[in-house]
Amino acid sequence: MVSQELLDCLNEILKHEWTGVAQYSQNSFIIEGVWREVYASKFEGDAKESYKHATLIGNKIVSLGGVPVATRNEIKQSKDLREVLQFSLAFESKAVEMYTKAIELAEPHRSLVIFLEDILLEEQDGVDEYTKLLREVPAEHAAMSGEPVRKSG
Repeated sequence: MVSQELLDCLNEILKHEWTGVAQYSQNSFIIEGVWREVYASKFEGDAKESYKHATLIGNKIVSLGGVPVATRNEIKQSKDLREVLQFSLAFESKAVEMYTKAIELAEPHRSLVIFLEDILLEEQDGVDEYTKLLREVPAEHAAMSGEPVRKSG
């Protein structure tokens, strides 16, 4: 038997994942300009990942005797690509924080910990990817020159 605190935490994660489905889908809809071709599919993929996580967590809540929420949090949106990427990094970082908390609460239940750790790895990959996308590049490489970036020294 798991604690009500863990079930509540899992439901907060579920709300967060439902938010991700909406937020990333909206991002894919509204992105315009030269980067649309690249980022629209990226955001669609992130929406699908959030849906996959929501499905996993919702089913796990039921298997643990709880009732999954059917609500989400407010989404953040912008037409400014950099701001969208910042929102996405914040979203993924919050997910890492939430899954880490759930793992701590699930600690006596080893299989549940492993289940949550598997999802946490994907969330951390999201943090890493958005961190790299937001990294400033030297001015000489800002234009798409096609040359590989070389470190000096």
